[in-house]
Amino acid sequence: MICYLNQPGIPCRLFGRNKGLKMGMISILHTWGQNLSLHPHLHCIVPGGGIDAHGHFDKIRADGKFLFSVKAMSKVFRAKYVAMLRRGKIASQEIISQLFQKPWVVYAKRPFGNVQSVIEYLGRYTHKIAISNHRIKKLDYQGVTFTYKDYRQKGTTREMTLTVREFIRRFAQHILPKRFVRIRHYGFLSSTWKRSKLKALQQEMGAAENPKPPQGKLQRCPYCKVGKLITILTFDSRGPTKGIS
Repeated sequence: MICYLNQPGIPCRLFGRNKGLKMGMISILHTWGQNLSLHPHLHCIVPGGGIDAHGHFDKIRADGKFLFSVKAMSKVFRAKYVAMLRRGKIASQEIISQLFQKPWVVYAKRPFGNVQSVIEYLGRYTHKIAISNHRIKKLDYQGVTFTYKDYRQKGTTREMTLTVREFIRRFAQHILPKRFVRIRHYGFLSSTWKRSKLKALQQEMGAAENPKPPQGKLQRCPYCKVGKLITILTFDSRGPTKGIS
């Protein structure tokens, strides 16, 4: 399930709490649209279950196509978001009243089919930048021409030309401040929870541990079947930590 939210996981956390479960979530900040405009939003992945009062993982039996009712989540998200605006005195009463005149939509997708699908989805948003080189078709002193998908026209591929100054301005909007964390983990997927309890939970669920690669030994490449691989770096739950060869 994926929620595109500005305040991470509010509906999912509340709906999980109603079922007596501690939910988890991975959220990834995504700031750009296809034309490099500023479009900050979050891509959130929520497991289909949570941790009960006894520390065991319990799946949620969804009634429909999604983990929770999308319409109900939309209403809860709107109410919580507006409450934050009131508490922070960010918006006037007139603006707050207008926010209730139209329905809000929490965009949710159906569950992923397998682990590979989750990894493939995450990879699209974790380490990419605002525009890839293959989309840039022309570059000269007059401007930069690149392709983009026009979602108002069913995803039709079009070309756009911006002056060099405007192209740099748009691209620079998506350069995050130093030490800014774009990927965050919540609930039972948080770093603190994982360090103390995740391994025991995985063993309880019968999840296979990642095999440790043989140190110092060359391995045959599983794809080309010709080249040989040697492990030079290992990763823990937070990223690369130490070299081993």
